[in-house]
Amino acid sequence: MQRPVWAPEDIDTERPSVARMYDYYLGGSHNFAVDRAAARAMMEAVPEAPLMAQANRAFLRRVVHYLIDQGVRQFLDIGSGIPTVGNVHEIAQRAAPDARVVYVDVDPVAVAHSREILAGDERATVIQEDLRHPDRILAHPEVRRLLDFSQPVAVLVVAVLHFVSDDDRPGDQLRTLRDALAPGSHLVLSQASDEGRDETQRAEAEQVYRRTDNPLWVRGRAEMTAFFDGFELVEPGVVWVPQWRPETAESAENAEQAVFLGGVGRLGG
Repeated sequence: MQRPVWAPEDIDTERPSVARMYDYYLGGSHNFAVDRAAARAMMEAVPEAPLMAQANRAFLRRVVHYLIDQGVRQFLDIGSGIPTVGNVHEIAQRAAPDARVVYVDVDPVAVAHSREILAGDERATVIQEDLRHPDRILAHPEVRRLLDFSQPVAVLVVAVLHFVSDDDRPGDQLRTLRDALAPGSHLVLSQASDEGRDETQRAEAEQVYRRTDNPLWVRGRAEMTAFFDGFELVEPGVVWVPQWRPETAESAENAEQAVFLGGVGRLGG
């Protein structure tokens, strides 16, 4: 296939990427044939896959509006993926033009396209880094240039943790981030859960993602809640993402079909 102009020369266009699969679920155009094939295989195993991605993006939108209403003006979005409709900086800066956003992703395509989108926006930037290295994220010059950690920061880890195994100690990584935050900061988490899922569907979904560099690591509500150690959970706590402060009662119906659990914690003090 002809390499698109937005694709860096050093990426493998023959191996599916979870970021580009997610872009496909959301109706984006920054994906390759191999990503679309893997995404369609996932949809055969779990037909709700596009709904899951869309519900998670809607959760992100509601959370950003909530945080802006709480006075938060700084956002650290880790595992941000490929920017599609409803990016954090678009939502935040539309409501609060002084909002500052740092995107973090390990995928070179996500980073490259983010740089294109953010060109000329002095209040938003992107770095290539991994959640599993929080010290490197916190020390990065671009992060330090744009974010003031003596003031509240919202750390967003949305649709990421199911690609981080327990062996990588995600709780430790989140605590490192927490310890760098000022009172009034927030932690936002969402990830795929296997609660109530058919074992066959789960096995098929895991098989699809073994083709990528990011196999699935699903978790339940208790494990998700434990990740908010040191934070005060914002009501309604850890719930299926359509149930987190829904805009209408109807939008929260059959919420378990979204598969993602999510929640928001506030750092007191």
